Amino acid sequence: MSGLERSILEDPRIQQNSKPLENALASQSVFQLGLLLVLPMVMEVGLEKGFRTAIGEFILMQLQLAPVFFTFQLGTKAHYYGRTILHGGAKYRATGRGFVVFHAKFADNYRMYSRSHFVKGLELLILLVVYEVYGHSYRSSTLYLFVTFSMWFLVASWLFAPFVFNPSGFDWQKTVDDWTDWKKWMGNRGGIGIPIDSSWESWWESEHEHLKHTSIRGRILEIILALRFLIFQYGIVYHLNIAHHSKSVLVYGLSWLVMLTVLAALKMVSMGRRRFGTDFQLMFRILKGLLFLGFVSVMTVLFIVCGLVISDVFAALLGFMPTGWFLLLIGQACRPLLKKMGLWDSIKELGRAYEYAMGLLIFVPIVVLSWFPFVSEFQTRLLFNQAFSRGLQISMILAGRKDSGINFA
Repeated sequence: MSGLERSILEDPRIQQNSKPLENALASQSVFQLGLLLVLPMVMEVGLEKGFRTAIGEFILMQLQLAPVFFTFQLGTKAHYYGRTILHGGAKYRATGRGFVVFHAKFADNYRMYSRSHFVKGLELLILLVVYEVYGHSYRSSTLYLFVTFSMWFLVASWLFAPFVFNPSGFDWQKTVDDWTDWKKWMGNRGGIGIPIDSSWESWWESEHEHLKHTSIRGRILEIILALRFLIFQYGIVYHLNIAHHSKSVLVYGLSWLVMLTVLAALKMVSMGRRRFGTDFQLMFRILKGLLFLGFVSVMTVLFIVCGLVISDVFAALLGFMPTGWFLLLIGQACRPLLKKMGLWDSIKELGRAYEYAMGLLIFVPIVVLSWFPFVSEFQTRLLFNQAFSRGLQISMILAGRKDSGINFA
């Protein structure tokens, strides 16, 4: 975004060395696939059973998507190691070591892996998209692919591995049931005695429990790390047509006007939820509809006045989505202060909106794949052996594809 990379690569001296650089990155990308890490396994199996068997087991592991599984597993370790270093509070999380043959609902996977994988995967996805949009230097060559291939693989593994390894994860009826359960979970209000698997609010409170007991050092470090999200907004705002190559701080201030408008709308939604959410459902839905129409109208007028085009609107969304997450992280770190100011309900509504958006972004590809029956059959064959797969299919047919069809002897 600063243009430094482009100016360097456009230097004639650098351009003369672009082909050797491309060759070096090509060989490096092969090792980034993790092939170097499997050499000890190949050597061990080769010495015990022969190298032909070792090569065969290695190929079988790739066909069974072992790299996807282990990449996802490393994300789990990285997240909880980082949280414990920042805030303390290490604890045991039971994962179970049995042979999993039951279907986990979408809401269960979301609760388990949202903060550890999905949030980080979407952040990297936005980074990759921004780099593709504004990284003009790599568009004319294959360097972009060599540089970012491993990161695209990481993003895909962190976002979709729980569903790839979830039995009947792409079964259409299961997908419909998961969507109904997800909407119910997101809509239920939390409170004392409400378990986390019954309400999003209860889960949201428990997920940030560590911030209630962290030290001042942990809160400060959390705020400092959250500042990285402002780089998106700062860089993208000055690339929009609204800037017109101007470096004035007023341009950046105008971008924050949009965020303040969103927070004001969320404040009104939270107030309406408390007053009308229980007894006057129709009134509350009308209020949300009017606020949505008003917000869209104001943003449309703002975009027209500022001369923004469709590409600029897309870029603005890329910039403001991380900014809203920055406000969420700051709000969670400064929770006692925001409660005194009466802004905590707005932060909670902002969090609910982001959870809806993240859930939809992850759920839509699952719906598309579930539409094709062969995807579910391929997944079943991938996860289980031939005998179990045949029994599973027969069980689903006998059950009319209504029951789980997988809890059988």
